[in-house]
Amino acid sequence: MDIVVCLVTCPSKEVGQALAKQVVAAQLAACCNILGGLESVYHWQGALCVDQEVLLIIKTTRARVELLEKTVLEHHPYDTPEFIVLPALHVSERYAAWVAGSMAREA
Repeated sequence: MDIVVCLVTCPSKEVGQALAKQVVAAQLAACCNILGGLESVYHWQGALCVDQEVLLIIKTTRARVELLEKTVLEHHPYDTPEFIVLPALHVSERYAAWVAGSMAREA
């Protein structure tokens, strides 16, 4: 199983929770962690922005990434949400088995 980690920022804890529940319930992710207290500094439409956000750390499989991305883009309130996929270089056998069991439905 090819496990990956996806990063998605959200404007609030409530938005992050709703998105996390949606992708886990649909078995597009085995788990989402929601980290609060982020301050993001970035350029948007010519302006320097500083915003408070939360970060979703989403554990999924490479086979589910395309559908996960489509779901995030459809339900995220940002015009251009962050969606970054990172490879997992090593995953313990027990955790990989849990991910597989959590996402048993075909993609």
